[in-house]
Amino acid sequence: MRKSRTMSLLRKRVIVRKFSKEWLAGYAGANCGQNSAALEILDLSGKVVSVDWNEVKWVCYVRDFPAQSSSQSAAQANPEHLLHKRFSVRPRTAGLWLRMTLNDGEELEGLAANDRSLIDGVGLLLTPPDTRSNTQKIFLPRQAIQSLEVVSLIGVAQRKKPAAPRPSSYQAELFRNDSDASTI
Repeated sequence: MRKSRTMSLLRKRVIVRKFSKEWLAGYAGANCGQNSAALEILDLSGKVVSVDWNEVKWVCYVRDFPAQSSSQSAAQANPEHLLHKRFSVRPRTAGLWLRMTLNDGEELEGLAANDRSLIDGVGLLLTPPDTRSNTQKIFLPRQAIQSLEVVSLIGVAQRKKPAAPRPSSYQAELFRNDSDASTI
């Protein structure tokens, strides 16, 4: 039982889309995109496949793999289920709203963390516009990005600072003085 939990932490389900429109399904290691010369995945047949980063369009971290039956040609054509590649409204989650044009001319939007991962590593890890689809995260290699535009910085809502306390001289008196009580 413990070994299977460790394995699930080390390998994640991915679908790798190449610029040649081919795709691979398999399991990527935990160090995917951390300054490696090539992407290595464990395909569904149990073989380790190495793909050069120049060939990779994106790596989608998915919930499930597409069915292998030939009757589902739509699932075979779009196994990532990326139906929405742009945000229809302003995202609510904190991060950088990015719009990228890939080398093949396709446009993609996503949310990236506002940290050093934007400048370090082999690529960018994004949250796609539709998180309810099969794709949970998208990893874009830097070589696949032709242009990148920051649409907006979406921050965490800041709490309003409490008002400064008034000096005691401004505080209204709750009880009257004894001299005031005699006048009533």
